[in-house]
Amino acid sequence: MRTRNIALSSVAAATALLGLAGTAAADSTPAPSASAKPGAGDGAQALCKRVPKIEKRIHRALQRLQGKAGRRGSVARLEKRVEKAKAAGHTEIANFLDHKLTHRKSLVPTLQQRQKDLTKVATWCRTHHNGASS
Repeated sequence: MRTRNIALSSVAAATALLGLAGTAAADSTPAPSASAKPGAGDGAQALCKRVPKIEKRIHRALQRLQGKAGRRGSVARLEKRVEKAKAAGHTEIANFLDHKLTHRKSLVPTLQQRQKDLTKVATWCRTHHNGASS
C-alpha cells in the first residue's frame, strides 16, 4: 500500500514539473532572425504554384455541368431526372431533385467568375515572380 502511494505521489510530482516546463517552453517564442524575409502572409506564393491545377479543376467542373444529358453531373441530365420524377408522380423526389438542380445551375456562373478571377491571378503571378517577396 505504501509503495503504491509513493509511486502515485512521484507520478503526480513529475506531471506537475513537466506541466510547468511545458508552459515555460510555450511562452518563450524565438525571435525572428535578421536573415528571414518578411512575407505578406497572404499565401500568394502557394496560390501561384497551384494556379494550373485550379484552372484544370474549374474547367473540368464547367465541362461536366454544361455537358449533354448523357453526362453524369450535368445540368441537362438532372433536368431529365426531374421531368421523369414529375411524370411518374413522385412529388417528393421531384422536389428534392429540383432543389438540387437549382443549386447545380447556380454553380455555373460562380465557376465562370472564379475562372475569370483566376486568369487575373495568373497574370499577377507572372508579373510578380510567382508571388516571391522582393
